[in-house]
Amino acid sequence: MDPGGRAVLAPRERGVTGRALLAWLACCGWMCAQQSAPVVLRAARMVDVAAGRVVAPAEVLVEDGKIVEAGSAVRHPAGAEVIELGDRTLLPGLIDAHVHLFLHPGAEDLQTVEESVPERTIRAALAARADLMAGFTAERDMGTEGAGSADTAVRDAIDKGWIPGPRLRISGNAVDILGGHEDAIHYNPAQHVLPNATWANNAAELVTVIREQFKEGADFIKIYETGRDKMKDGKFATPYQYTEAELRTAVEEAARVGKRVAVHATGEPGTLYAARAGVVSVDHANQLSDETMRIMREKGIFAVPTFAIAEYFADHAATPETGAREHKMLVMHAEEFRRQLAAGVPMAMGSDVGPFPHGTQAREFVLMVKYGMKPAEALRAGTINGAKLLGWGDKLGQVKAGYLADLIAVEGNPLDDIAALEKVTFVMKGGVVYRK
Repeated sequence: MDPGGRAVLAPRERGVTGRALLAWLACCGWMCAQQSAPVVLRAARMVDVAAGRVVAPAEVLVEDGKIVEAGSAVRHPAGAEVIELGDRTLLPGLIDAHVHLFLHPGAEDLQTVEESVPERTIRAALAARADLMAGFTAERDMGTEGAGSADTAVRDAIDKGWIPGPRLRISGNAVDILGGHEDAIHYNPAQHVLPNATWANNAAELVTVIREQFKEGADFIKIYETGRDKMKDGKFATPYQYTEAELRTAVEEAARVGKRVAVHATGEPGTLYAARAGVVSVDHANQLSDETMRIMREKGIFAVPTFAIAEYFADHAATPETGAREHKMLVMHAEEFRRQLAAGVPMAMGSDVGPFPHGTQAREFVLMVKYGMKPAEALRAGTINGAKLLGWGDKLGQVKAGYLADLIAVEGNPLDDIAALEKVTFVMKGGVVYRK
């Protein structure tokens, strides 16, 4: 809302660009810095995500950026603004545990080569806004892909209210081995093209890089543990990049300062090494052995499936042959996902958005249900579980007294049709209305 209490529309919604964008961002900064009067949200229904049930009708009392009461009826303090949401469903803000704010559709490697870090940072700010307007009020950025610690500036600008965006946990540049998954291995070596990650080739180098990442503002460490993937004789195969001992060194170094390590790991034995080392999440998790699943279940290590990016790459492949291979790997991943659900592996929603358009990643919920989850389970993966994974389990992920007022409203009921999460019509973060 602007100082006069009117809803602030995005530049794209108002049809303006250029200087108007700067004015809008400045207005958002003013807006986010204000302490709002009490607000009562009223809707036809609300989802209790922990219980997997609907509360109808629904009211939520918000004061000073937090939820004070939630239920079928709440107090209406003197002077409280009542926001009527009508035939909508109230939910906690969605949480995407695997995003890339510094990527956009197109040739991923060339973005690092052709676009400057300032340009990519501006794009990242716009991507953060798009994700917020789609109902994602918290996210974990899984590497800037060559933009170093520029995500620190984006996170801090959001926290200070200078630009609109989700609450962020950031990792800076991801960590990789020389010649590894995100190294610039297909360019002319004489050009010395930089990798999309930071090199660390042994335990000692991992410690050095991790310390540098934390110095530059990272909240956690993202490590590439496997890649590149391929199908060999009809079977999935991927080489590991770090030994179990090396990963354990990384986990212990992060834990020394109260932080954690997440890994890109698609298959064995890398996924097993990561689970044994005690990482916080195994992202992609295309292939997990019985032993890996047991360890993840017992240690509470989250799998983050990232189906949406796999579907996008399969549907937008450069050649029919590549598309067929990507679709085959997606089918295999779906089969493995059903095994992981049956084994009780904890799940968090993560879309890998960036290589596909920001603001469209609610598609991940649809695919998680398509491949075996119940809607209530998928919703918990993108709220309660996501909050735990980001280290905010005591303040985000539920419509609950004492939690931060990160709330959205959607058309329909996602417990009946999870695709309702693609129809967000209202967004509040910290008691501030960003979309109405």
